[in-house]
Amino acid sequence: MRSYQPDLTPPWKKSAPAPEVPAEPDLVVEEAVTGFCGAVIRCEKTAEGPTVTLEDRFGKHRVFPMAPRGFLLEGRVVTLVRPSAGGPVRPARTASGSVAVPGARARVARAGRIYVEGRHDAELVERVWGDDLRIEGVVVEYLEGIDDLPAIVREFSPAPDARLGVLVDHLVPGSKESRIAAQVSDGDVLVVGHPYIDVWEAVKPSSVGIAGWPVVPRGQDWKTGVCRALGWPENTGAAWQRILSSVRSYRDLQPELLGRVEELIDFVTLPD
Repeated sequence: MRSYQPDLTPPWKKSAPAPEVPAEPDLVVEEAVTGFCGAVIRCEKTAEGPTVTLEDRFGKHRVFPMAPRGFLLEGRVVTLVRPSAGGPVRPARTASGSVAVPGARARVARAGRIYVEGRHDAELVERVWGDDLRIEGVVVEYLEGIDDLPAIVREFSPAPDARLGVLVDHLVPGSKESRIAAQVSDGDVLVVGHPYIDVWEAVKPSSVGIAGWPVVPRGQDWKTGVCRALGWPENTGAAWQRILSSVRSYRDLQPELLGRVEELIDFVTLPD
């Protein structure tokens, strides 16, 4: 018979038990060792023990063992466990990946604004960042193009308590858009952009269910050319609704757009 061996570890050296948290889909945690932060995608059984797959806001996946005290949830050490079958699923984040604030009221609109080029850009930003924008009191407006951007900025009259952020399509060296953006020089204005010809391309092809966005020959209307190449009806409004409906969260967008929108929100919400 094995003799009893008392635990002589001093109380102050013993680790306090960490609360067990079900690894529900969309729960956002930080892995304690690496600092990798992401949303739970799935849990799996492996020969080495249960694992959890996390996805960060740029779409990168990492697999971690579900070790005791292995994760941080809102700064608190926790132990992730496999969720019970049929248990409730409560997303801990908004569509943009920000911490959800249940019952939060919209803030009174700030004087600052975010301008985007077109209606599709505005609808996409609203779909992913709408909750964040309402909490921060940021209004997004669309311009129907940026050809008159310098005059639009002057009319807005930006100031430290009324900053202006502008999101530009196809902001790459040598483009017409880059030449227009270069004409705006005001410390209370931030002009940023993504490399895509149209914001449609900022949606991941896999989310839309296509292999990739087609290359449309110069001189053709880009959106109509996309519809033709994909075999969709040449109705760009219906095509956009199809694309927009495939976007459920930030995971469906390319990082080149994600980072720029986050930049603009941070810029217009800086303290005066």
